[in-house]
Amino acid sequence: MNRSKEMALKKEVTPFEKNDLKLSIRQLINTLVPLFLLWAAAYYSLSISYWLTFPIALVASGFVLRTFIIFHDCCHGSFFKSKRANDILGTITGVLTLTPYQQWKAEHSIHHATSGNLDKRGVGDIWVMTVDEYKSATPWMRLFYRVYRNPVIMFGIGPIYVFLFAYRFNRKAARRKERINTHLTTILIIALYSFMCWLIGWQAFVMVQAPVFFFSGFFGIWLFYVQHQFEETYFEHEDEWSYVKAAVEGSSYYKLPKLLQWISGNIGFHHVHHLSPRVPNYYLEEAHNSTPPLQKATTITLRSSLVALRFRLWDEEHKQFISFRELKQASRKKYIPNPIRVTNQAGLTEKP
Repeated sequence: MNRSKEMALKKEVTPFEKNDLKLSIRQLINTLVPLFLLWAAAYYSLSISYWLTFPIALVASGFVLRTFIIFHDCCHGSFFKSKRANDILGTITGVLTLTPYQQWKAEHSIHHATSGNLDKRGVGDIWVMTVDEYKSATPWMRLFYRVYRNPVIMFGIGPIYVFLFAYRFNRKAARRKERINTHLTTILIIALYSFMCWLIGWQAFVMVQAPVFFFSGFFGIWLFYVQHQFEETYFEHEDEWSYVKAAVEGSSYYKLPKLLQWISGNIGFHHVHHLSPRVPNYYLEEAHNSTPPLQKATTITLRSSLVALRFRLWDEEHKQFISFRELKQASRKKYIPNPIRVTNQAGLTEKP
């Protein structure tokens, strides 16, 4: 595929790289107000029954996820026109979602710039090993990778480790501004949580906040995982890697029910977001519907996305994810991959 066709596709989305102050403010209101009200309702329901508290907390976790999408847009500078406004709101929503703004902003920009590049993995993405890398790894490294890719660890322990511990420390390459923001976020989180424990008691706070925190983290990691970990995603080495192909073919269109699409801030249109991160979340669907080539991107549903749980290794030869079981079968007999559908994703690549 020639570069001019790639640039033409990216240009089609350019008109949506704009923010609307009214829409941004409206989204802030319909996200944060329900979040605070639901959290308060969960607390007051403790005096009735925890069986009532738990489902309220579960719904509240959805609004924490929606708050994270606003945070995410601030990181891309797409929520407000003002950089300062994005930085301030990003830091505030970062406290609510336990995520340091400057740190995540830096790592996420690397993720966008290197997604699908086999030679530039390791920052802001989920660890993926190729079949050859796994075969040549030490037994201890294989075991560590297997533990890391286990769904119970990734989606159960993962949210606790990432949001409570990993985000409290700076990466080695962090600049001074990033380091200060990480420590500021941690201090503000401690202050907020301490105040809430003083206000309502630590037992009540934990009973409400624990499920809100866990489920929002679980859903967040799941969305990030499933939108890049699908069977025929895109991975290439540096000399053949393309930003546009990585965006459109390496990010899925997660077709969710309308309510879940709204709660998740349209992030299911992940292929549009990766093609043009400057498009605010409330314009992603319109950009998708107005750009026919983007409608040919790989579409997954709630049901079909569950298949991604078995994906473990990237098979460079057959250009698809495989499971550990399939690798084991391959070592015993000649491996025959799953049939690859003949597709023309966004008109970029034809797979025979």
